[in-house]
Amino acid sequence: MLKTYSQSWKKKEDNHHEIRIKLNLKVNGHEKAILTQENTPVGSKFIADGDRKRTIEVKSEHFDTFLKVNPFANKTYGSCAVVGNAGILANSSCGKMIDSAEYVIRCNLPPLTNGYEKHVGVKTDLVSANPSILSQKYGSLLGARRKFMEKLCQYGNSMLLFPAFSYVANIAVCMRAFHTIKDFGSPMQPIYFSPEYLKNLDSFWRTQGWKAVRLTTGMMLTSMALELCDNVHLYGFWPFSLHPHTFEEMTNHYYDDKRPKGGFHAMPEEFKLLLKLHNQGVLKLHLGNCKPN
Repeated sequence: MLKTYSQSWKKKEDNHHEIRIKLNLKVNGHEKAILTQENTPVGSKFIADGDRKRTIEVKSEHFDTFLKVNPFANKTYGSCAVVGNAGILANSSCGKMIDSAEYVIRCNLPPLTNGYEKHVGVKTDLVSANPSILSQKYGSLLGARRKFMEKLCQYGNSMLLFPAFSYVANIAVCMRAFHTIKDFGSPMQPIYFSPEYLKNLDSFWRTQGWKAVRLTTGMMLTSMALELCDNVHLYGFWPFSLHPHTFEEMTNHYYDDKRPKGGFHAMPEEFKLLLKLHNQGVLKLHLGNCKPN
């Protein structure tokens, strides 16, 4: 697959503009990616994008946790780094390059300190959190919550993005996360993906040849970046166990070797789509080590 990777990458404005326009017309991430009090009043009903058989009604206790206004409306960033967590980032020296982006997006609460700074950077404007992390690592926030808040300290005053309404079972733990963050006086701002946006995003990428049960978080965040950013750079998106240049074995993540559950995501297939966008000059996929500044 790497044979088709273009080392001498050049942005192609026409191709980037075309995909940006298509995304804007089909999903409109600027206005609809995030649930707000403006776009989702109390009583709104939508289908859970992760479980199409379930309908969710927005209650006042949900509405009260929504942002009052859309954080991305009419905003455009010159450069964005979307940082995945693949093992390819270990010993990559990409930290300074990642931190040089105007807007940095990270996936699923990755560790940034204790030696990782050099390779993944520390700047964070938005970080996603899968509700399963809250359940598995922090006891669904039903007991002691300090460990969770200590984890969040490394992300500063970034936005914390939850797919809270993708499954009915996610809602309660995400509401607890919101109130925990507020109770501890954290500067982080919890926000929620719109299920309608994610459903439309799923449909859009299927028209582009993608096939899987569900988009990965990385692909969701990359899609947002394609609308919000003039230049999109991806790091840590390599779903294979061998390094593309040295052919050495790598851990699944740069910080551990925990493997994903099978049958849910199709990361190699998704990588093909990202590689296609890279070769079309739509985004730049960084594979391998970064040159030290």
